[in-house]
Amino acid sequence: MNLIASADKNWGIGFKNKLLVSIPTDMKFFRQTTTGKVVVMGRKTLESFPNGLPLKNRTNIVMTANRDYRVKDAVIVHTLEELLEELKQYPSDEIYVIGGERIYRQLLPYCDTAYITRIDHAFQADTFLPDLDAMEEWKMTEEGEEQTCFDLEYRFTKYQRQG
Repeated sequence: MNLIASADKNWGIGFKNKLLVSIPTDMKFFRQTTTGKVVVMGRKTLESFPNGLPLKNRTNIVMTANRDYRVKDAVIVHTLEELLEELKQYPSDEIYVIGGERIYRQLLPYCDTAYITRIDHAFQADTFLPDLDAMEEWKMTEEGEEQTCFDLEYRFTKYQRQG
């Protein structure tokens, strides 16, 4: 299973249910990487999308404790066990965990690869990814060239679970 996210210097990923910043090349990378694949998210992440609608051309799986929650064109699950059962239908390398913080934390132990766009800036954030650099089982295996969007520097990185 894969994880995909954009994180600032402090591993911040969001503020008030919005991304910290929208970088066009990062959005394009996300789209190209996840199109035709399975994306797993929490309810608040889904609701942060335009019109709160599932992403097009992907299998959207949403985890929420609310048993009455319904969304057209999305698979709704209510527990980690239910989610893991649902995911057995799909090849593991086609599954992308896309947020938010709680979903990332719950599913990180099941992920082998993390695609992280690291932004060289500290934003005000209220949601965070676990710091993969501080975790022995994770190692950065690829680091792209530094890129710039307006005055923000960022790079695409890939982390892989070791052992």
